[in-house]
Amino acid sequence: MDTLQKQALTKVPQVTLIFWLVKILATTLGETAGDALSMSLNLGYLVSSVIFIGLFAIAVAIQIRSKQYSSSIYWATIIATTTAGTTMADFADRSLGIGYTGGTLLLVSLLCMSFSIWYVSAGSLSNQSINNTKTECFYWVTILLSQTLGTALGDWTVDSAGLGYDVSALIFGSLLLVLLAAYFWSSISRTLLFWLSFILTRPLGAAVGDFLDKPISHGGLEFSRFSASAALLFGMVLCLMLFKQQAATTHH
Repeated sequence: MDTLQKQALTKVPQVTLIFWLVKILATTLGETAGDALSMSLNLGYLVSSVIFIGLFAIAVAIQIRSKQYSSSIYWATIIATTTAGTTMADFADRSLGIGYTGGTLLLVSLLCMSFSIWYVSAGSLSNQSINNTKTECFYWVTILLSQTLGTALGDWTVDSAGLGYDVSALIFGSLLLVLLAAYFWSSISRTLLFWLSFILTRPLGAAVGDFLDKPISHGGLEFSRFSASAALLFGMVLCLMLFKQQAATTHH
């Protein structure tokens, strides 16, 4: 099978610097947009979660039905997972009363379960294996859980651990740099590094998103959630227009 045929079967993008930049913008957007619906519009976490999960289901259905990689469809689905992850984590942490620690532990368990079932079923967790409906479903469920976990983990470091938005962002940013160094100077599995990075970009986005829209009295900049979300979406679109992404053809 030649390269063009492989690209036609792989509907996720190559992992490049632009991929991670857009991913961080998307996760930050997920925080501000999720809070805009649940808090600014006062819809609450449950109703907002139902709305975003519905949008996620629609986006995944379109993604699965598409015959080849589409940047706009892929990143729209990512945005759906990160907004749904925000409100789902907030619902579990706050509305269910299990707290940030309980929510984080619950989501870690669910994510590990998803990885385990996926691996047993497909034999691989790499991007190169995302070439049929079954693996696509595993991929997107795992991403949704990782986005939700990242939100809970980010909230835990900010609130439960009392580290604040700036310190939390610094911690998760530093951890990502460690993973980057491991990518260049170690033989650690690229698939493992990819998923660890994917998970850690979410709490980084959560901390930055909260820093943008939370009140000044709470250590934030008190920007409008709607204007912050619009600016982040514009940044994503600009990056995707300036730097065309290709479908992934190799292992992460």
